Amino acid sequence: MADDKPAKRYPQNLQGVLRLAVDAGSAAEGHEPVEPMSEERKLWLREALAEVCKGQMDEVEKIKQCLAVLRQEGMSEAAREGDDEKDGDDRETAFEILSELCENLDNARDLMTLGGLQLCTSHYLCHAQSGLRWRAAQLIASSAQNMPEVQVHLFTIGALPKLLQLTDSDPDPTVRVKALYAVSCLIREQEAVLQAFLSHDGVSVLMRAMQSDIEKLRTKSAFLLVNLLTSHPEQKDPAVSMGMVQQLVSILRTPHSPLHEHVLGALCCLVEDCPQGLKDCKNPALGLKELLRQRSGELQGKEESQEELDFCERMRLLCFHGQQLDDNGMDR
Repeated sequence: MADDKPAKRYPQNLQGVLRLAVDAGSAAEGHEPVEPMSEERKLWLREALAEVCKGQMDEVEKIKQCLAVLRQEGMSEAAREGDDEKDGDDRETAFEILSELCENLDNARDLMTLGGLQLCTSHYLCHAQSGLRWRAAQLIASSAQNMPEVQVHLFTIGALPKLLQLTDSDPDPTVRVKALYAVSCLIREQEAVLQAFLSHDGVSVLMRAMQSDIEKLRTKSAFLLVNLLTSHPEQKDPAVSMGMVQQLVSILRTPHSPLHEHVLGALCCLVEDCPQGLKDCKNPALGLKELLRQRSGELQGKEESQEELDFCERMRLLCFHGQQLDDNGMDR
């Protein structure tokens, strides 16, 4: 007897298409009898796919419209007189829309193809308005993350040195933080870009950022440094030779902050499989042994500081194993 139950209906959108594909795959594996596709379902599938394509096309149109707003910068000063503030707001809005759209990899590729990243790099990273500079850096970061094609394109058009310069010396704190984020997205799993980062003295940029008075910049630069040393241990010796151990320990002597966890993580990297780094840390003139003893005592029993405490104890074991301290910090 034929099955009289009504045909299953799917929403006419991308989720509906995917649900249909999953159900069809299950049927093909023997979970349900495979039936020929009805004319009604064929029509539904065509219409649903058309809607999906239309939605994607709408996003491309949004990208084009936003780029048209950003390209108005080139119009004559006479035509722009009196509209600077409004135009600035419009461009900021355009950047925010683009950053959201380019979380989608296809949109990031479309932005690249339409010349949007070239516009960001050549014009907006050096714009007089800080709100446009940091939004341009944020858009670069959104587009580059997990997108090798876009990372290579940005590297080719010279984004990296400009972003490093902004990270190092821009007068606006938000610009510096967003630029560093863009740098991290640009070099992630891209060996050629990483080597360019190193050749542009990127490690020194990170060290200076860690010593700035901008908390977010300090923390993000320390986190990036730890990742760099962990994934590229060959960079330990050059870092140690430029005095990184001494600089990191000097940061540990500043008022306690979340940054110190990452600083201790970086020190752990520099003493493991790096004889000179270990030697520098053990130098009595540095006073690191007593500093670690004090810090461990301060962190005891603080659950939120457990990872930092673990780094402290690891450093004590790596550098001063067998050198016990009494309560006064004296060797015995």
